[in-house]
Amino acid sequence: STFDAREIPFYLLLGVLAGLLAALFNQGILASLNFYDRLKLSLPLRIGIAGMLSGCIVALLPKQFHNNSGLRELLLSGNVGWKFTCLAFLVYFLLTIIAYGSGAPGGLFHPSLVLGSALGYLVGIGEYHLLGLGVPITYALAGMGAFFSAVSKVPITAIVIVFEMTTDFNLVLPLMITCVVSYLVADQLAKGSLYQRLLERKGYSLPQVKVDKRTLVGLKASDIMQRRVETLGSQMTLDQAIQTFSNSSHRGFPVVAQGKLVGIITQEDIAKNRDQLPGNTPIKEVMTPQPITVRHNDTLSHVLYILNRYKLNRLPVIESRKLVGIITFSDIIRAEANQLSGEKEQLGPSPDPSYGVYYTRAPATGSGRMLVPLANPQSAPVLLEIAAAIGRDRDYEIECLQVIPISRSSSPAQTAVDTTKSRRLLRQAERLGRRLEMPVHTQIRISHDTAQAILETIKQRHINLILMGWKGAPSNSPNQIFGNIIDTLIRQAPCDLVLLKLPQGKEVIEDVKSSKYGSLAKTWKRWLIPIAGGPNSRRALQLIPILATLAKAEQIVVTQVFNPQAGEPVMTSLEKATYFLRQQLKGISNVVSIPIRSYSVSDALIRLAKAHKYDVVVIGASREGLLEQAIHGNIPEAIARGVDSTVILVREALH
Repeated sequence: STFDAREIPFYLLLGVLAGLLAALFNQGILASLNFYDRLKLSLPLRIGIAGMLSGCIVALLPKQFHNNSGLRELLLSGNVGWKFTCLAFLVYFLLTIIAYGSGAPGGLFHPSLVLGSALGYLVGIGEYHLLGLGVPITYALAGMGAFFSAVSKVPITAIVIVFEMTTDFNLVLPLMITCVVSYLVADQLAKGSLYQRLLERKGYSLPQVKVDKRTLVGLKASDIMQRRVETLGSQMTLDQAIQTFSNSSHRGFPVVAQGKLVGIITQEDIAKNRDQLPGNTPIKEVMTPQPITVRHNDTLSHVLYILNRYKLNRLPVIESRKLVGIITFSDIIRAEANQLSGEKEQLGPSPDPSYGVYYTRAPATGSGRMLVPLANPQSAPVLLEIAAAIGRDRDYEIECLQVIPISRSSSPAQTAVDTTKSRRLLRQAERLGRRLEMPVHTQIRISHDTAQAILETIKQRHINLILMGWKGAPSNSPNQIFGNIIDTLIRQAPCDLVLLKLPQGKEVIEDVKSSKYGSLAKTWKRWLIPIAGGPNSRRALQLIPILATLAKAEQIVVTQVFNPQAGEPVMTSLEKATYFLRQQLKGISNVVSIPIRSYSVSDALIRLAKAHKYDVVVIGASREGLLEQAIHGNIPEAIARGVDSTVILVREALH
């Protein structure tokens, strides 16, 4: 689809018409329900009457109306005239009101889309004959969102649903115009969503949430700070800092050296010194050293006092001189708004917090911290060796966690457990830390929910990256992609996430049992790196030089799958990834690129991995919307389950 600014009046017209007709549609639904109620008939009889009327009407119409599910696709195909479209709108409008009022199951979502597409197609035909700029199909898609937005009073949801159905960025602005206008028009005519009014007819009403403002007193600096902080190195030059400021909306940056906060630099510092000092001057000479900070466990009242007392716009948050976050006034306003709106409230019973029963602490000398949850003694050596390689490269401390799950009927703080096996597993990590002279912390927690315990540890220990194993066994629930724990972490863990799935063959398991600190990684000679150009793929690429160097990989194949119908493939992402790895692994690995054409990304990569017997496949976690995953499946999950190789799945930190 395309968009021209001269089409805006027609999209405004479509929004107004959708709002008016949707309001009429809502009133018709309610009137139909009231009519059937007055008839005092049983449900089967009401449905029978509605079915008879609908069948008689449809029997008199063209055969295209006999296939209800195909009518919307026909309207979106652009192969029908305006007379047929008018007839489709009127008939569907009337029959939906008749059928829904009878109590027949079917809902209003699909009818809203069909009515919207018909209305949009009519406006699109009018625009095409007057100006000849757009195509009616674009208006049909925009009409779908507009009519659903006006019926349900959910403009953002309508925009997202139609966009995820098409994944066409040219459709975003038309959708925004039509959905918002239709929502405003419909809301002026009748307040509230149709679904809300239907619930009220049955005696249900939304509860009034009472907010206790005293909950603000309990907020800590760690609750409101931004955990992803853009920083500048103390050796960065003045010219480089000026370039960074010009590419950012921030007015100031913390300055760090070896992960420790050493100063803060603002635009005012740059303005004062840029004409007096040469461009190669290190910024440590112009920054404000030893800036005012707060600790991660300081209260909100203390944070506000410091900001007001010293007239600051930003306040670094530290833990043992290590920068773990930053607070601005906008962060405080957002946190207070969330508290006052009740956004943080949990519905239903919530599990008790996890309870720590065993801790060991090493010196906190790293510039960051990596969490390694350990559960399987067989995969622990490989995980620990990979963790050590990443930790050495990034100067991270390693935090090893063992979670002991218990029944929800027991309190974690009051339940006695045997920690012998858990401590034996964690001692492997302690020995590795002493051998490599790396800071390794360990802890054992009792919890109702393993994922919750991991998330609590991430928050309390200010984790930058999670590395954990994944069995890859099929999920029992259709609503789960990777499994309950992994799905929760992919959705909620704020830091980088790296998942490792080892092959399930018997020989491989025996190798792991007999290996010492993950020597199985030394067998990872042939690597397959599928890319898609997204942030998760880029994050995966940054890890590959570390892991490939550890394994002394002989061959690395970078591949990208292109749709055969998409025309000439754009190789930019593939070429950049290949060049990056060649530069990083010069003299270590042979890096080649292979473009592939296939209608199915997962099938093509699975066939390639099996045909060439790659030892390791590294993929980025999917960023597809939920609707796309439901329709097309989760590509990384399908690859991970379909190959016999070791699979490393990477998900970038949440923003």
